[in-house]
Amino acid sequence: MAGKLSKLVLASSNPGKLREISAVLSPLGIAVVPQSLLGIPDAEEPFRTFVENALAKARHAARLANLPALADDSGLCAHALGGEPGVHSARYAATGGATLARDEQDRRNNLKLVQELRDQPDRSAHYHCVIVLVRHADDPEPVIAEGSWSGQIVAQPLGENGFGYDPHFLLPDLGLTAAELAPEQKNLASHRGKALRRLMARLREAR
Repeated sequence: MAGKLSKLVLASSNPGKLREISAVLSPLGIAVVPQSLLGIPDAEEPFRTFVENALAKARHAARLANLPALADDSGLCAHALGGEPGVHSARYAATGGATLARDEQDRRNNLKLVQELRDQPDRSAHYHCVIVLVRHADDPEPVIAEGSWSGQIVAQPLGENGFGYDPHFLLPDLGLTAAELAPEQKNLASHRGKALRRLMARLREAR
């Protein structure tokens, strides 16, 4: 199956996700086309689990692009907050339905996260990612892979790389935040990198 897959649409408008996913798939000869280039709007994400949201996004993009589609649904889960922001990570601090630039939304999300954890002794958290690949919109056998990445939340942002909560996501073993890692380092260690490699392994097994 992996040998037959040469082009897919990425069901995301997040440029950070596009960079990370393309970096893993491009060396395999798989062209990744962001749905925004095809005029496809973001799908609704009304579900309570990463896997349901990822599947909904993949089917939406595949239907409108008439191409195989890959969708990622991921988020940060702070243990002291019962797993929040979780599936709400991208819009954790959203208010009143206003549309904000991604950098500003990230800034507000991080500010809210730090405030919510201010009096919490447990600063542990993990990123979780579910990646879904559908060969067509009604694919009865979507390929699903998951990955997690453990760390701690720090109040002071550090680093210029990455996106989202990366400047506040400390990796204790390295003494660095995710935003301080080079892209290649992050792709090897991250929740998304792990999920992508597991996805590709399953595709190779299915050939």
